[in-house]
Amino acid sequence: MQTTPFGSDIERLGFLLFLVLVTGGLALVAWPFIAPLLWATLAAIMFQPLYNWFKIKRPDSPNQSALAALLVITFAILVPALWIGAIVVEQAALLVVAFQEGEIDVAAWFTQIFNALPEQLRGALRSQGLGNFAMVQGRLQDLVTESAGLIASRAVAIGGSALSWFLAFGVGLYVTFFLLRDGRTIGRTVVRALPLERSIADRLAERFLAIVRATVKGSGVVALVQGVLGAITFWIVGMPSVALFGVLMGIFSLLPAVGPAIVWVPAAIWLLATGAIWQGVVVIISGVAVIGMVDNALRPILVGRDTGIPDWVILVTTLGGIATVGMSGIVVGPLVAGLFLAGWSILTEQRAEAAPEA
Repeated sequence: MQTTPFGSDIERLGFLLFLVLVTGGLALVAWPFIAPLLWATLAAIMFQPLYNWFKIKRPDSPNQSALAALLVITFAILVPALWIGAIVVEQAALLVVAFQEGEIDVAAWFTQIFNALPEQLRGALRSQGLGNFAMVQGRLQDLVTESAGLIASRAVAIGGSALSWFLAFGVGLYVTFFLLRDGRTIGRTVVRALPLERSIADRLAERFLAIVRATVKGSGVVALVQGVLGAITFWIVGMPSVALFGVLMGIFSLLPAVGPAIVWVPAAIWLLATGAIWQGVVVIISGVAVIGMVDNALRPILVGRDTGIPDWVILVTTLGGIATVGMSGIVVGPLVAGLFLAGWSILTEQRAEAAPEA
């Protein structure tokens, strides 16, 4: 009597149901560490060449090679990032204190900028109740009151979860070590285990790696360079909190179309309106000719233009990803969009191939 490898259809269905349940259970258990696991995976993908370089030097010591690569990642990437983050937090706190204690005369700034606007625009603002600083201040106070409560609650949450943060950080480093060492084997095993045709699974895996490299290597390096150039520009013109604004420019550079202009355009307008003419001109020239050209110069060299994802899709999915899963959405959003487009493209190709046969 001939039987299928998994027995009867009921047994096969039961086994598939078991796989779905146990996979969902594993995802549920690991969910609190989903962010460090994601970034550990990205780090292992991006720094696999570094591990391979150490592996060539010590072919009989994969553990030592992975540990050496992990130490390079820690001291070359993570420690400087934490140091810059501490500076940004300190500058942001000083800026908030300066506003609260009146060291920054917001009323005078508002009057200068408002008087520098065209008369037609000023009339439109007056009609909306935004021509008087007292009215604007009242609206801002309501916003600040709500925001203060949110910030206070988040501060308590961060303070209370400091141990969780260090635990997640340690888990991320620990997982990165094993993914550096065994990542290729794990990747091939996952691709073979996917319930898809092997050709389709290979194409999706290739697409996954391409999107990760494009997002992390291309966008990450461009964001770093644009943020540094923005901070240098603001330092030259004498603006405060240059590290804070540089980091903001680096983050916004991940968004296509608008990018770091979200930061430097208002800064230039404020400088020109307050009489700092040459400073405003320097910011505009740097924003257009230096910061704005970095993307056009570096991105094709690092990842090429053919990512397969339209800019407007990247914009929407990046913002949606950040809103859904936090900063990890910078990668998750475009990754889901890329796999979505790749999957439908494969389906379209298969239907086109099947049409002549039909």
